[in-house]
Amino acid sequence: MSTWSPAGPQPSSSSLSLQFVAGSSHTETGKPPHCIDTFNIVICGETGSGKSSLINLITGTNKAVTSIDAAGCTTGTNIVNDSLMIQNGLLNINLFDTAGLGECAQGTVPDKEARKILRKLLRTLTEQGNIHLIMYCVRGQKAIRTLRRDYELIHSQVKKKVPIVLVVTCLESYKPEMKEWWMVNERTISNLGMTFTGHACITAMTGSTHMERRAQSYTAICKLIERHYLSNETRVHTELLRGTVHNVPRTKRNTIVVFGETGAGKSSLINLMAGKNVAGTSCGIEACTTHWKEYSLEFGGEFFKVFDTVGLDEPQLGIPQYFDAIENTYTLIQNLEKEGGIDLLLFCMPAGRLKVMHQRNYQLLRYFLCDKKVPIVLAITNLEREQNMESWWTRNQKIFREKKIRVDGHACITAITTIETYPTLQRNSESHDTIWDLVKNITANGQKRAWKGRNDLFVSSIVRNGNLRVRKDIVSRLTKRCHMSPEVAKELAGRISGIKKGVVDGAT
Repeated sequence: MSTWSPAGPQPSSSSLSLQFVAGSSHTETGKPPHCIDTFNIVICGETGSGKSSLINLITGTNKAVTSIDAAGCTTGTNIVNDSLMIQNGLLNINLFDTAGLGECAQGTVPDKEARKILRKLLRTLTEQGNIHLIMYCVRGQKAIRTLRRDYELIHSQVKKKVPIVLVVTCLESYKPEMKEWWMVNERTISNLGMTFTGHACITAMTGSTHMERRAQSYTAICKLIERHYLSNETRVHTELLRGTVHNVPRTKRNTIVVFGETGAGKSSLINLMAGKNVAGTSCGIEACTTHWKEYSLEFGGEFFKVFDTVGLDEPQLGIPQYFDAIENTYTLIQNLEKEGGIDLLLFCMPAGRLKVMHQRNYQLLRYFLCDKKVPIVLAITNLEREQNMESWWTRNQKIFREKKIRVDGHACITAITTIETYPTLQRNSESHDTIWDLVKNITANGQKRAWKGRNDLFVSSIVRNGNLRVRKDIVSRLTKRCHMSPEVAKELAGRISGIKKGVVDGAT
């Protein structure tokens, strides 16, 4: 173990043998490991969150000092070197153990000083390209809302250049399974604006009563490290560069926006894709999604950001919910525009009559808000009673063409899980595979160009020409393309032009 300082020697494979004591838990005595690369991981979090215990779990040793006392036991930034066996060979890892945040003024390292040290460490390593992953440790018993302060500190220093994962510790007694913690708290974490590229729910507790969960925890952490190493698209082999470790950007994620009327099954569709209940659903008349929500999904080794939007129903003057829904969706698209674009629009609608509302929603998203720059696919839900679900599209595709609803692909599915009969469960499984085959085919590299760039939007192109023309052009487009009444179009144009004008003025 060594202590890091910005002025001291930096971690590289050419100097590790002089600076660090290598872990022995994963190598054979007398046979130095042939490591394929070096991966630098910064472990940070509140004092007592289990950072040092996590390092001991990974290395299988007691190199990092731990304590159950009130005062923190890590006084500086210590580095532990170890190696992990991954699918390509041994991966050399440097674990940066940092001083705990949140201690009082009389603590081992007061919070103000610890935050200053962490800021300097993250900023320096990021500038030097010597950081590949950040593990943010939190205790499972901690109130979720208190996590954001430290998250914002970490996020502000790396500026989206380094992936951040959440490691939830002290779950040895959590029932029924440790992984359930994430399912219970994921929505709250997302709503608070905290985004992670991965997570692990663990315990580092030793002793015979915790052996099984400790083993599960070790496996979960190793997989988390391996996945982030393998997903680094621009990593450079350290042997070829003689020990130089280069910075790696965040794992690319495909961005999907799900839209449709209230009750179309958007949240159920997301649960179908996730293979578990991550999005709230309802069988009542009230909408269960009142603000867009983000879900991080993984399938086939790829990562997807899926956004569930507010239901788009019949527009009526005097009823603000429709305009609020459009405004909410428009704000989401503006945010995604700034962050790099949208890869896919997923139009969700239930099997049944094709209504004017469906045409309006299709036109609104594809032609008006995204200006035909984003591929769109159709998910037809509620087909559990069809003997052959695909036959529904065979019978009805002509009507979609006549109504000028043109899509880049479709999936006839059911997302129902309440009827546990063999045919229903089989069709649910088929639907899971069908929707993912469609999504992956459209978002595959080279298949479609994701919409990017702030000038692609129709509204962006006209808003600079003055408020009067903005209103007239938006109203004209809404009435002709989206089949809205002039009164509804004027109301919506006022809201959208006001939002867009604020964005443009802020940018200038």
